[in-house]
Formats: sequence, structure tokens, C-alpha cells
Amino acid sequence: MQKKWYRLDTAALIFPAIARRDWCNAFRVSMTLSEPVDPALLQRAADDLRPRFPSFFVSLRKGFFWYYLEESENPVQVQKDYAYPLTFMSGRELRRNCMRILCYKNRIAVEFFHSLTDGHGGSIFLCNLTARYLELKYGVSVPCEGLILDRNQHPPREELEDSFLRHAAGSALSRHEEKSFLLRGTRDGRGFRTLTTGVVDTGALLDMAHKWGVTVTALLAGVMCESVMGIQSERRPRKRCRPVKITIPIDLRRLYGSKTLRNFALVLNVGADPRFGDYTTEELCKTIWHQLCAYATPQHMAGMIAANVQPQQAITIRLVPVAVKNIVMNGIYRSIGEGGGSLNISNIAGLPMPDVMKRYVERAEFIIGPQRSYPNNCSVLSYGGKTYINMIRNIRESELERRFFSRLVELGIPVDIECNRR
Repeated sequence: MQKKWYRLDTAALIFPAIARRDWCNAFRVSMTLSEPVDPALLQRAADDLRPRFPSFFVSLRKGFFWYYLEESENPVQVQKDYAYPLTFMSGRELRRNCMRILCYKNRIAVEFFHSLTDGHGGSIFLCNLTARYLELKYGVSVPCEGLILDRNQHPPREELEDSFLRHAAGSALSRHEEKSFLLRGTRDGRGFRTLTTGVVDTGALLDMAHKWGVTVTALLAGVMCESVMGIQSERRPRKRCRPVKITIPIDLRRLYGSKTLRNFALVLNVGADPRFGDYTTEELCKTIWHQLCAYATPQHMAGMIAANVQPQQAITIRLVPVAVKNIVMNGIYRSIGEGGGSLNISNIAGLPMPDVMKRYVERAEFIIGPQRSYPNNCSVLSYGGKTYINMIRNIRESELERRFFSRLVELGIPVDIECNRR
């Protein structure tokens, strides 16, 4: 029987091209249950989901003109979680499976190569995997509510589509923007990822955000922007400073009503320029909030989508061998890919799920790895009245985390700190 295969969506095309021997773009979502996880039952749950989520059980293949995803011959084997989050996914591993399913004590975690999906799609898969596991272990019936899909339904075409192609504008926006200040540090030679988690009360975050008339994302981005500005001011005189911008992914499903499970997000770089003067924390948060309101619109994002879609549709590009495309995309990525921001803040506001699941799920988290160009990243997920702020780095210096979490405490938001490095 012929294997199913899928074109990479518009956002996914870049990730195989820019992968290196020590880095690829990946992220993790996880849930902590009230009791230890049974690996055998989790394996059954994963196998049961394969017909419903075919685009997740795939391997990365290299064609003559493009990379593509192909139905994997190898089942995704549940593994014991080990070492540290988001250990390197090698090309050899990706040729077998582009997804890992891991368990450790009470925790279920899934790690995705970013060409598969984005944070929203990954969250849906994790919720459905956990739902099926709970059904097998406890005999409960999990209704199709929130992020839970009908496991017996044939995958609708809209879940598998490249929604970028459908929503691109006729004209493309320019990609040009001024370079942002980039953090630097001493790389850990072992490739270790240091993960520092700040656990805060969601209500306290919301109260502060509402006080200033902004969202939680804008609040956290403002505090992060202030923290990075503080680091830059100690290293450079004001006249030699660069803008400090936070890269924030925008889930385009909310703007266009898409139900795709593949990538459908674009990033906005928002922040401030310290050369123009000093900012209070409130001013930074409001500045970022207004920038998000101005640019996260269907019309503006359609122009950004077109900037990605139009080049891949050009016949001169389509006929170029993939090896040449890799060189070109690497050059483009080095010049404009990550230079517009200092680091990411990616916020999954919550995981809506049926009440029957909430009785068994105590905690949920989202972790994105460091990018290729900069060493720090931040990801956020709220669940059960708590917000988990995960700051990951591949350098030894912890100054950014110290400044960021200390500032939250100064603003009246208590933070409990956890870290995987002693």
C-alpha cells in the first residue's frame, strides 16, 4: 500500500533547511497527572490515536525539490523521559519519527519537531493523548469538549490543510526591520538546556494586567523587555544601544477561524528603543499592547503571510533543487530570521478540557527550545489557577531569569522558582 505523504506547510519549510548538527526547532507540551503513568497504557493510547491524527505520525523526508512528511513505518515508541527537556532531535531520528512521547513518574510529555505543528496543534494532540490514556486506565468517558476531538471521526480535510495558502493577501509586506539587541553568554559545551520555571498565581497576573489595561502576554513581554534593557544598559552606552523587541507568536486561527492542526502562526516583534529615553514598566507594557493591537489584525497578518507564500509559489524557486534552496534559506534566515527580536515569549493561555479530565490532571506546561541565534527563550501556559513561566537557556549565565522574576515579585506577583540545575 502506498504511504500517505504531506507537503510541509508554509511555516514548516524553513525548519529542515536551517537545522544544524547541534540544533533543530522543537517544543514540548506536558501534563502532570495525579498518579504515576503506566507506559504500556500510554503506548496503547498513542497507537489508538494514529488513525485520527495521521499528520503527527510521520517522518521527515528529503525530495529533490522540497522536504516533505511521510507516513512513518515505525510506531512512535513511548520512552522514559531523560536528561533535560528538548534534547537534540538528530536527522536520523527525524527520518524515523518527528515526535517523541515521553513519560516520567506522573508526567506525560510530547516533543514535536516544529515542521509538524505549532503550540496549538501540539496542545490538541497532548490533550487527546491524555484523554485516551485516562479512558484506558480508569474507564472514564471523556466527551468531545474543549480541545478533545472525536477519536472515531475521519480526519477532516480542514485539519490537514496549509491555511497560509488560503489567507495570503495579494500583496506582501516588507520583511525589513531594524535589528534588535541580542543576548550573549557562555555556551554550555555539553549542550545542556537549563530550565527555570516560575510558578505564579494566574489571578495575580490578571489583576496586574487589568490594572494597566493590557493582556497577560503584553504584561510579561513588557517586564521581559525591561529586563533585557537593563542588561543592555550595563554593557553599552545609550547611543550605541539597539531596540529591544520581544518576539510574540500570533495564533492565526483566532483571526481567520481555521481548524488546521498544522502550523498556523506568525510572529510579531514588539518592544521599544532605549535610545529615545527611559520607560517605566507600565509604559513598556502599554507600548507593547498597542503594537499588538495595531499589527495583529487580519489585514496586516495577511500581508505577512503573503511575504512567506509568494516566494515558494514562484516557478523559478519551485524548480530549484532542495540543496540550493537550503543555502538560500539559510542566508535569508541569518539576515532577517531572528534578528528582529531578542527572545520569544510564547503564551498558550490555557487548555480547555472536559471536567472529567481535570480531576486527574494537576499541572500542564509548555516549553520551547532556544532559537538558533539567541540563547534564551520563554514559554507560558496557564492551568488550574497557576501560570507556569518556563525560561530555557543554553548558556551558563542566569542574569535574565533573575531580573525578570525579581521584577515580577517587585510588582506584587509572588513567584515560586523551580530549576533543573542545582
